[in-house]
Amino acid sequence: MGLAPEGDAEDDHAGEGNNAARNNKAEGADDLSNITVTILGCSGTYAEAGGACTGYLVQSEGANVLLDAGPGVVAQLQQHIALEELTAVVTTHCHPDHWAELPVLRNALQYCLGIRGVQTYGTAETETLFKAIVGAHGTDELGPAMPWTTITTGSTFTIADQRWSFLRTDHPVETLAPRVDVGDKSFVFSSDTGPDVDFAEFGPGIDLFLCEASLSVEDEGLAPHVSGREAGLLAKAAEAQRLVLTHFVPRVDVEAHREAAEIAYGARVEVAEIGAAFVI
Repeated sequence: MGLAPEGDAEDDHAGEGNNAARNNKAEGADDLSNITVTILGCSGTYAEAGGACTGYLVQSEGANVLLDAGPGVVAQLQQHIALEELTAVVTTHCHPDHWAELPVLRNALQYCLGIRGVQTYGTAETETLFKAIVGAHGTDELGPAMPWTTITTGSTFTIADQRWSFLRTDHPVETLAPRVDVGDKSFVFSSDTGPDVDFAEFGPGIDLFLCEASLSVEDEGLAPHVSGREAGLLAKAAEAQRLVLTHFVPRVDVEAHREAAEIAYGARVEVAEIGAAFVI
């Protein structure tokens, strides 16, 4: 994953501009010298009552990065940092439960707060939909608030002290699982995926693996997602040190997913809840 493809999103100056003071600590996190991942939303497809769809705040000493922006995530983000403190945004694919609040965030940054230069990364399909919604057709820019960089499998870039790389997952649209490295610590998010992907391709040393667990064991194979059991197998194969399940469809039995994951993983498994912060 160290080699960037032609046309890669290599950007060692991501997050410059208004980002000098965007380094606040996540509520409940004790140490930003490594990586803190705070759950802003963990519902898949649609949000449960009082919840939010997919979104995570990835923090280090140098940056506050929003990873995915499903419905409800912008409100949750402001529980932890001010929007002025946001360094960059990374989205994993074009399904609306992972990005649909980007236009809302853009409105806030560009028209209400006058913020420029929050570098935004995502797939070409996501960019097309984003532009269609905000009326930036053709080659028109999305505006100064959220300049866009298209990423694909194998893209790498840095956001302050965070090094990001990407792996294509087992999903119908182009979906990119990110790995984030800060110093000797690493975090991987599965995004949406079926079971036919090998996260070991990211290389060794995955300290925290945040993996979707949309399906029950009984429903395995019915949709391009994984169950808790399959998430456990993926984490075990990648030799991840810590597994957290996320992307729960409302009304599922989350505890059953966790128990199935623990059996397959062979170690303790945690579950995502809004506001929880995982520090590595």
